[in-house]
This record gives sequence, C-alpha cells and structure tokens, in this order.
Amino acid sequence: MTDVHLWWIGADAPDNELLDDVRRHVEVAFGVRARHYRHTDRPVHAFDHRRGQHSSTEILRWLVQRGIPAGRVLAITDGDLFIPILTFVYGEAQLGGAAAVVSTARLWPDPDVRPDPVLLRARAVKECLHELGHTFGLLHCPLPQCVMSRSVNVTEVDAKLPVLCSDCVQRYREQLPRKGELP
Repeated sequence: MTDVHLWWIGADAPDNELLDDVRRHVEVAFGVRARHYRHTDRPVHAFDHRRGQHSSTEILRWLVQRGIPAGRVLAITDGDLFIPILTFVYGEAQLGGAAAVVSTARLWPDPDVRPDPVLLRARAVKECLHELGHTFGLLHCPLPQCVMSRSVNVTEVDAKLPVLCSDCVQRYREQLPRKGELP
C-alpha cells in the first residue's frame, strides 16, 4: 500500500482540522494510507522576493531532494505559489511522481473578509486531492464536478466535488500495479 505523507510547510501554525480532513479524503479517494509528516525544515529558498510568492516548482524539487520515506509527499502551505507563466497557482504536482504542493493563500480571495474555515478547508481538500491525483498519473478531467477538473478561480473549485468521477476512478485503477508487480 502506498503511503501519502502530509507535510505542513506554511509560515503559520498548521491547521490540524485541515490536515485531518485532507488525510481522511485522501484515504477514501485513493485507497491509500495517509499520515502526518512533521518536520521543521521549510523551503525558504523557494521564496521569490521580486514576486512576493513562492515557486511551487522549486518546492517540488526541494521535496524530492528531502528523501521522504516510500510513497508520496503532499506539502500544504499558506504561502502564495506561482509558476513563471502564471500569476498564481493553487498547487503543482509531479505528474506520475512523488511530490505535490498546495497553497491555501488564494482559496480565500478577499483579504478584507474573515475566511469561513469550513469553506476554506473544503476548497483545500479539493485542491489537495487534485494535485495528489496528478502524482498518481491522472490528467485534467473535462467534467466540472470531478476533483480532477482544472480550476482557475474559486468558483470552479467550489463546483468540484471532493471525489474522482467514475472515468477518473477507472483511469486510477488501471494504472495501479497488479499483484506481484512492483509499484
């Protein structure tokens, strides 16, 4: 069984309810064991002072170099993420790889309004499942309610359900190693 390690790498204290929600949803959606990974290291080099954001690609490189135990690592942060060609990203993952990162920074777009913690956690869970799905080899899904659909704004995140559609479940099952095969 593949393990998924959930690692809070944010500046603020971790939201343990969020991490527990993510853990539960990951275990149900992918049939894997998810556990908290606690470490004080942070990818401080990934902060781009010019943009005032963190490079999600640099965070992924850093996660892989950390040598997390067998399985996958899903880093969750409150830092704002970017890739050079986009203003921001909710997250990024290695397609078919071992690492993913998700940010809560843009999941509540109005800084003048106190976030609804339940809605913020629901959005974060969906984005965590989405990015983790990429590590399992899943691509973007055309169905807006599938957690693997692309999201460019929180309205699209809200339209998703925190589950894979039946087609994505089938694709996920097809890529799993068969008994006797190495993962």
